[in-house]
Amino acid sequence: MDILAFMKQNQLPEKYQQMTKEALEARAQAVKTYFGEKLFILGHHYQRDEVFQFADVSGDSLQLSQVAARQKAADYIVFCGVHFMAETADVLSSDHQQVILPDLRAGCPMADMADIHQAERAWVQLQDTFGDTITPLTYVNSTAAIKAFCGRNEGATVTSTNAKKVLTWAFTRKERILFLPDQHLGRNTAYDLGILLSEMAVWDPEKEALIYEGDVAKIKVILWKGHCSVHQNFTTANIEQIRKADPEMRILVHPECCREVVELADDNGSTHYIIQTIEQAPAGSKWAIGTEMNLVKRLIANHPNKEIISLNPYFCACLTMNRIDLPHLVWALDELAKGNVINRITVAKAVADEAKLALDRMLRLS
Repeated sequence: MDILAFMKQNQLPEKYQQMTKEALEARAQAVKTYFGEKLFILGHHYQRDEVFQFADVSGDSLQLSQVAARQKAADYIVFCGVHFMAETADVLSSDHQQVILPDLRAGCPMADMADIHQAERAWVQLQDTFGDTITPLTYVNSTAAIKAFCGRNEGATVTSTNAKKVLTWAFTRKERILFLPDQHLGRNTAYDLGILLSEMAVWDPEKEALIYEGDVAKIKVILWKGHCSVHQNFTTANIEQIRKADPEMRILVHPECCREVVELADDNGSTHYIIQTIEQAPAGSKWAIGTEMNLVKRLIANHPNKEIISLNPYFCACLTMNRIDLPHLVWALDELAKGNVINRITVAKAVADEAKLALDRMLRLS
């Protein structure tokens, strides 16, 4: 199928754009009721509230995929997230389950920064330079192909929650790590484990070159030159402004933020950690949070007894995540009710098997 035919086939019908919010919500609930336990909807923490309300469970990407895999009665898994999340759900789910992404345009710029062909070429060059001394690790925010690359090369996946544990494991196996695709999570985690910044290099996939000054024999961590476009928007200037405006406000950021921001913040942690920290914080406490806009807004709404703001005053939204809106969700559900599965996400068995190796190695450590 050519690209124009593909785009036309996956274009939201106009009628869903014209429906009122009330009509869309009523239709979504009706289809959920009709399918019962045969339909399971997943809602990532960064998702819009209009879609989030219909999730049977909410959470981080890997957590959602694991929960979905346990829903053996569900024939259809609708993932309100982005493409790599739906891929992981397909890898972990049973053969009879079909995974659906309401809008195929919902990708992840960071995941796309590590292309499998780039990774394979990099691996050859790095092996030539360092020999068999490298364990590849990938953040779960990566394509199934990159997870498979790590799986077949004796590596594993990591989450922002268990990254320290997995990196520690990797260093018991070989003396170096290649960390894909988010350089910031890799750098922050390695630094917390005592690795010096001078012992970290960056691999530039566009230039196909190692960025490092000094003796390469001293390199312990090779960071793929990738980043999260949302968390990249939080800056040291944001922190300085908060400190000046209200010294009592605590600053809590995600480790996908750059090293300088994490170092100046009061605390950092995964999405789950951020939510848990705010839930356990005392009434009247003040927080500036450096993570995605929809989650920050939800925390503000859920904790009116605490003063919560975004670290970046202009907020930072995951634009691709926001492509999953109520009209697209209802369109996907309506088609299911008609017996049509649209926007299905499938991972080839050979890729899925190797990706699962990487996931399983991580899960055994968790």
